[in-house]
Amino acid sequence: MKAAIVLFPGTNRDTDMKDALARAGAATETVWHGDTGVPDCDLIVLPGGFSHGDYLRCGAMAAHSPVMKDIVAKARAGTPTLGVCNGFQTLIETGLLPGALLRNASLRFVCRDVHLRLENRHRPLTGRLAEGDVIRVPVAHGDGNYFAADEMLKRLEGDGRIAFRYVAGPGEPDERANPNGSTADIAGIVNRAGNVLGMMPHPEDATGPRQQSLDAVPLFHGIVEALS
Repeated sequence: MKAAIVLFPGTNRDTDMKDALARAGAATETVWHGDTGVPDCDLIVLPGGFSHGDYLRCGAMAAHSPVMKDIVAKARAGTPTLGVCNGFQTLIETGLLPGALLRNASLRFVCRDVHLRLENRHRPLTGRLAEGDVIRVPVAHGDGNYFAADEMLKRLEGDGRIAFRYVAGPGEPDERANPNGSTADIAGIVNRAGNVLGMMPHPEDATGPRQQSLDAVPLFHGIVEALS
């Protein structure tokens, strides 16, 4: 199984993503944002970071990088595509995913662990996780407040397109669950076909021996297993 990891100026989680996929048994290839396309692969990944410094609407400049035309075409043709944090912002800016990602409700950068519950399973991108499973992973963002208007939220709920939702961890008060003010505690969504997943938290940073959680190991192993 081979994954293409897209690198933009300012991306800083590409190595973490490469390590997570490698630990699960995948081969990876880094693709520069200025390339005209991605190589043949089983999975496209847009990792987190601060593409182009996030000086404009986050992800908006990255969405216009030369490589994105090919990525959008491949995603619409069915290639599994994962966007994490800044990668999620970029997928929204391309129109592959609906909604908007706004400044955190606190107006502060948030960097801490959160708990996610898998609401709807979408293989291969949700891996071996089962609906209702809760995992602990970190977030690190200033613009992760997912917004969906009422009608869009109804469609996302009705179509089962909410993949992950923030929930309180053991012993935590409910008000600590949502780190950024996201609509309906949404942490990740999929497109209508279910082959494009965007999420603000960083599952790649919950897979290694020196990381504070290994909860996302089943997610990556399941992705690689399903695409091999």
